[in-house]
Amino acid sequence: MKKNIERIILLILLLGTFSIIFGFSNQDGEKSGSISKKITEEIVKRIPQIQEKEQEERELITQRTEKVIRKLAHFSIYTLVGILLMALISTYQIKEKNKIIISIIMGITYACSDEIHQSFVPERSPMITDVMIDTMGVMLGILIILLGKTIIEKFQKKSKEMD
Repeated sequence: MKKNIERIILLILLLGTFSIIFGFSNQDGEKSGSISKKITEEIVKRIPQIQEKEQEERELITQRTEKVIRKLAHFSIYTLVGILLMALISTYQIKEKNKIIISIIMGITYACSDEIHQSFVPERSPMITDVMIDTMGVMLGILIILLGKTIIEKFQKKSKEMD
């Protein structure tokens, strides 16, 4: 019963994350660009060393920073996807290697479907580099779960030894 509740919660969180990704990907190029530009401008505006520069150089820095922020957004949300996928699949009695493989395949599959979806959105296009960044995010999420499980197991083992 406890496992089923855990699975349902993880599945809801995973589907919610997929919905958020879908929503961002469904924004046309202009809206998507304006959101990331606003975020970038807010960040750049708070860095005094950049504000001391000439207007032209500030704009160039803002443009470059925006690209990095967009890619970090991809990486971050897919790290969450990796965490949720691995956590969900870990609730099943499957070999650890297979849990990792299944999580990676599911993450890559969603990343590819997301890029295909973007090909149907005005002013957006699919990018293989985004799938690669998304995949690296998924893999980091999986590693976070594996590391967390290892730490918990070590603490449990020490706790049993102390009893």
